[in-house]
Amino acid sequence: MISNRLTSYILAGLVLGLIAGYAINEYADPALHAEIAGNFDVVTKIFLRLIKMIIAPLILSTLVVGIAKMGDGKSVGRVGLKTLSWFLFASLVSLTLGLILVNLFRPGDALQQATQQLSGDSGVATGALSVAVFIEHAVPASIVDGMAKNEILQILVFSIFFGLAAAAIGEKAKPLVHVMDSLAHIMLKVTGYVMQFAPLAVFAAVTATIAKSGMGVVGTYGIFMAEFYFGIVLLWVLLIAMGFVFLRARVFDLIKRVREPILLAFSTASSEAAYPKTLEQLEKFGVNNRIASFVLPLGYSFNLDGSMMYCTFATLFIAQAYGIEFSAAEQITMLLVLMVTSKGIAGVPRASLVVIAATLVQFNIPEAGLLLLLGFDHFLDMGRSATNVVGNSIASAVVAKWEGQLGQPQPD
Repeated sequence: MISNRLTSYILAGLVLGLIAGYAINEYADPALHAEIAGNFDVVTKIFLRLIKMIIAPLILSTLVVGIAKMGDGKSVGRVGLKTLSWFLFASLVSLTLGLILVNLFRPGDALQQATQQLSGDSGVATGALSVAVFIEHAVPASIVDGMAKNEILQILVFSIFFGLAAAAIGEKAKPLVHVMDSLAHIMLKVTGYVMQFAPLAVFAAVTATIAKSGMGVVGTYGIFMAEFYFGIVLLWVLLIAMGFVFLRARVFDLIKRVREPILLAFSTASSEAAYPKTLEQLEKFGVNNRIASFVLPLGYSFNLDGSMMYCTFATLFIAQAYGIEFSAAEQITMLLVLMVTSKGIAGVPRASLVVIAATLVQFNIPEAGLLLLLGFDHFLDMGRSATNVVGNSIASAVVAKWEGQLGQPQPD
């Protein structure tokens, strides 16, 4: 009942935000739009900072406990191999779907005239996807620094080593593992407190976006957005169908249980904001804690299904807008490049745009085309973020099923 009430409040915040944002954009002095939006943005930033405050200790504690309880490196390796196999297949499905749909709809053709006026820097870094930067994001020089920056991949690497060492020591490590287990439960309780502010944060985020950009941005790029969201719906169907193969009818119960983190991710355009609640709901669904705490953080670096579909869709959209055509072989090459470059950059701001910017450079597509996306990217990010939650929730449940670690759900 408490969960249903919070979901209702978040929905109310979303609707009220649309109304308030429209009213500000229509009736307030246009010179004040950016200032008013900035004031509302402060509320959203406070909420997201509270969420980020939780993530590092939550991932560290749950993952260390989960790996320590697995017992040995062989078990961790087996679960890791199954997890990465699922991620690889889901990534291929997501990228391929984006590739097919952008060739079918060809949304960029309608904007070829607009690209003639485009020039300048998009403001998105294009050199961020080198091997050196990937290693920097993956291997921690200091776990304290990694936790301070919320580098999920670095926390993941350290936690695996720490958990394996705790399992190897055995009895001597039990007191510390018990402390970590207590820390995890405390952080989940803190999550409950922070989530009470979610409706207000959603209201502020939507109000700020509409107040600054207006509802007109929805109309101007409405066709592109409609085609992209059609793709998101198709991707949901495919992911749920993949889950149904292993979970049968329980996959629908899973989607029902994670509706709150899905809605939160959608409203705030942040998958990260939904992480603590997603972990909690997976455990209530019956996913063993050690599986959920291993698969979910790994998924936040390697299994962002919504973001990956957007990468192929948006990259070829920009190419079409410039009248640049690619052969089937070149598009497949682009897909394979994106399969690699889309991994392990969850800690980079506007990660999807960074991947797209780097891809534009690699395939000689004008970087200025990224400006076509920036004005309404927030609305697209909402759908991407919600889809990332769906994909990682299904992945966690399927891996738990493979491992025989999927128990009976707890009552709502």
